[in-house]
Amino acid sequence: MRLEAIGKYFAPKSPHITDAPRATASDALSISEVMAALGLAGLKSGIGLDLYLAKIGISAPDKAVEGLYEIAQRLAGQCRTISELDEDIKQRVLQILATFAYQDYSRSAASVRQCECCSGEGFIVAEVFTMKAAMGKMTQLSDVKLVRFDKPMPGNDLKPKREVVRALCKPCGGKKVVSNSCRCHGKGKVVNKDKTEALGGIPVWEDCDKCSGRGYRRLKFSTVLEAIQTAWDVKKTFAYDHVQPFFEMLVSECHKEEAIADLMLSKVTN
Repeated sequence: MRLEAIGKYFAPKSPHITDAPRATASDALSISEVMAALGLAGLKSGIGLDLYLAKIGISAPDKAVEGLYEIAQRLAGQCRTISELDEDIKQRVLQILATFAYQDYSRSAASVRQCECCSGEGFIVAEVFTMKAAMGKMTQLSDVKLVRFDKPMPGNDLKPKREVVRALCKPCGGKKVVSNSCRCHGKGKVVNKDKTEALGGIPVWEDCDKCSGRGYRRLKFSTVLEAIQTAWDVKKTFAYDHVQPFFEMLVSECHKEEAIADLMLSKVTN
């Protein structure tokens, strides 16, 4: 049994009423057996199972981030820049790195993130110009004359007015979230137009150069750096040279722990 198949056991199922007896020689695992296998695999695989369950939305990410923070403390000795920090600043920086490393690990083409343009509000405050009708002085009834409709009426005037209004956010369309999928729509492949035209219209597919075939956008380190600078006064160039490799190491550890959990679950259930 693979790790990717456990999600269906946490979803409610409709009752299947039939008069056919249940097969007694089936190799399919019952829900009780699956839960026991998950418990045993979780004991042997560390935080890999917690990471995956939080990634697919079954459990809260608190336990996974806490376990990732412990891994960051263990690996901090490999980054001299972080290991030489004061203990309070070091703990805060490692907590930030562990949180953002989990966010980068849990991203997929189907996941969404908060819209950066409207900060999750769905609307933005914009300054616009509107034309307001200003009425002129009242005239006597005897002075009123019929005029052509293609000419402006006397006494009325349109004046531009500057107003601050709540406008719909264009990037998210008012949904408050935007998709993490790449321009390839999560496929990881795009059509090479030049090669396609050379072959007479036969589509030639290649890896998307924006996402390197992943199908989704990774978390920008500039976002991580902004959070780190709230606890540590570090320069941008210095952070990209010394802190970013450590951040990438934490993301790789997440994938390694998931692979270990997948291996342990397959050993337990086979």
